[in-house]
Amino acid sequence: MEPVQISAEITPNPNTLKFNVSKTLISSGSMNFTDKERAKSSPLTEALFNLENVIGVMVGKDFITVTKVPAANWQTMVEQVTSTIQTLLSSGQVLFPADMPAATGAKVGEIEQKIMDILDAEIRSAVNMDGGDITFHGYSDGIVTLHLQGSCSSCPSSIMTLKMGVENRLKALIPEIKEVVQV
Repeated sequence: MEPVQISAEITPNPNTLKFNVSKTLISSGSMNFTDKERAKSSPLTEALFNLENVIGVMVGKDFITVTKVPAANWQTMVEQVTSTIQTLLSSGQVLFPADMPAATGAKVGEIEQKIMDILDAEIRSAVNMDGGDITFHGYSDGIVTLHLQGSCSSCPSSIMTLKMGVENRLKALIPEIKEVVQV
């Protein structure tokens, strides 16, 4: 078995780092763990939450985004996080239960499908590059609700991304959309 390569990458959120891994973790979407209790369903995320100052973990296709408490220093945490990820990914054990769904959103009608297609084709990859994910939550009366996860959930520029980027693009392609909001 070839060793897993891991590299840490800064994100627009100063409290979040993206750890790129040379291994496919999940086939699509993302899994967002916002507390230690939910993390218990996965050995990998549970181990990361057991590290001091970790308050959030999001797993993407080939990356893991880790969020720390604002007072903590990345210089003292990066080696621990990298080592924990390396150990678990090299262990050969199942890291996520087979029945654990990725966050892909619910498919409903034609407009909802168009929204999800645009998110998947144009927006998700850009958000993933910053260590986050964006998932469809709902659509009603011209209002699209989306969920920003990982580094994007508490990023200082998340409102700008949502309003100036995502909302403008969706409105341009789907005239029925009036507004995009975050849940």
